Amino acid sequence: MTPLYLKACFTILLLWRSGLINLHHTDSDTWIKTFCPQGSVRMEVSPPPSGLEAEYETLFTTDSLLFLHELISTFDEQVDQVLRLRVSRKVHLDLSGDLPSFLEHTSDIRRDPAWRVLPVPLRLQRRHVDIGDLAPSDTQRFVEALQSPAQGIQVDFDDGNCPTYYNQIKGMHNVLKAVHNQFPNVPHVSQAPVLMLRPRAWNMVEHNMMVEGKEAPGPLFDFGLLMFHCGKTLFENKSGPYFYLSKVESFMEARLWNKIFVWTQQKLGLPLGSIKATVLIENILAAFEMEEILYELRDHSAGLNCGIWDYSASFVNKFGHRRAFLLPDRSKYVNMEKRFLRSYMELLVQTCHRRGALATGGMAALLLPQDPLSEPYRRVLATVTRLKLLEIKAGVDGFMVYDLNLIEPMQTLFRLHTDGDNQLHQLRNDVSVTPEDLLSMPSGGVTLYGLKYNIAVGVLFMNAWLSGKGHFFFRGQVEDSATAEISRSQVWQWIRHQTQLEDDSRVVSRRLVTDLSREVMVELSALGHNVGAKQGLHTAADMFLEVVLKRDFPEFITTYLNQDHTFLSSQSSAQVEAQHRHTHQSKL
Repeated sequence: MTPLYLKACFTILLLWRSGLINLHHTDSDTWIKTFCPQGSVRMEVSPPPSGLEAEYETLFTTDSLLFLHELISTFDEQVDQVLRLRVSRKVHLDLSGDLPSFLEHTSDIRRDPAWRVLPVPLRLQRRHVDIGDLAPSDTQRFVEALQSPAQGIQVDFDDGNCPTYYNQIKGMHNVLKAVHNQFPNVPHVSQAPVLMLRPRAWNMVEHNMMVEGKEAPGPLFDFGLLMFHCGKTLFENKSGPYFYLSKVESFMEARLWNKIFVWTQQKLGLPLGSIKATVLIENILAAFEMEEILYELRDHSAGLNCGIWDYSASFVNKFGHRRAFLLPDRSKYVNMEKRFLRSYMELLVQTCHRRGALATGGMAALLLPQDPLSEPYRRVLATVTRLKLLEIKAGVDGFMVYDLNLIEPMQTLFRLHTDGDNQLHQLRNDVSVTPEDLLSMPSGGVTLYGLKYNIAVGVLFMNAWLSGKGHFFFRGQVEDSATAEISRSQVWQWIRHQTQLEDDSRVVSRRLVTDLSREVMVELSALGHNVGAKQGLHTAADMFLEVVLKRDFPEFITTYLNQDHTFLSSQSSAQVEAQHRHTHQSKL
């Protein structure tokens, strides 16, 4: 018998004798542990994915499971409430035809010049260039990022990550190893790029954990495990715990996160304000509540972040059925220089700096070609430089890149055009953003190229998810759920409004999109995207068509994929295999 087996049996015996678990024999010949105080099943966790038994045992200790149970059972109902609030707001906007504006009942918060967020910790004061979209389950890239000269790493369990059970456990364990200095040839956590941990968004659930008869909220599963295993060590090394919060839509959601932070700090014995979080303003409704979001998190705020594609997609999400909000071809007409996006970025910078918070920009998705002397290399670098210089001049304190080779050129760009660690002194008093600025759609139409590009990105993203990956590379840049979100949103909206192509006046219709998807499949095949996975690519194309042809707009592509039986069945086969091969290792 292996030491791991003996450890598992000993843990089960202790819990059984203490009355915290019952043992149930399942049809798959697997011992399932269930957390059962007072005789009711309170918590269940699936057995480990094949090959991650040791990592699983490290993460799912008795104490961590008790902590997760208490965290999730304490806040589960409040998570449901903020999700219901989203539905309620959407219904109100649809029924009334109203447009969002700055909230009247919170105007005293915006008018009060006195309040500030707590001062930014030393390790966050200079974060010119972070590495973005880094799925920590990719051990090699994670280690390379830790060895890089970047100021920070967006450790991404959200947009750039596919939340398979394997990826979540592998990624969590890699973070734990980094925090506890277990990777060879990597700087100490106090010297390495600061870890900005991004749990999943509110709309995601963890299928492999049941708490009180319900699947666990994905963000609480991620946040809870990361804080339990890493929070105190990060704090002791003055390197965290720091988080990114995705897809926050209102100050009520920020208020909930603040409650979670306060509760967690008390449970783990950390001082109030130890946790710091950067909120990604990825939704048009949140753009009208930036000050309120900062106010709710004022003891725990590391600032706000602006990006382009999730934010643009939110217009379709909230107003896509209204023709006045038809979003033109993103490949030709949508960029940060357009009024609605420029206003959003300037308002974010002004809001943050007025309150002493950092304002960060989006991620450069372009990839540098191999040869630094080539014309394509110079062209890509010039493009990234031009776009990021716009953000620097708007006053941002930092932004992200995906390509590690862009880190030093962009840090040089910051040094040339700014003074000091950040631009908090740039108060942007010249900015006066109105609701009309934020809601002004750019002019332009739809091109055949843009339509086919959106189809390709949507199909390839779904294919990546079916393969257990959260991002992929296409035409010289990285694509993730944000670009997939805007891609499928635009195709759905163009079909809905029967938009004409600029090229030949054809109407974007079900038939045209179906025909073009076949063309795209042929082109992708020629590029080698279906090598060894032809059936998966065709399945992805069918799923993409299903999403863009639905009568009602599916709110998040990740929710659709995470709940879809095709994705779940592709993951469950691995779970069944794990159950048969590791009958003694199934956790609570």
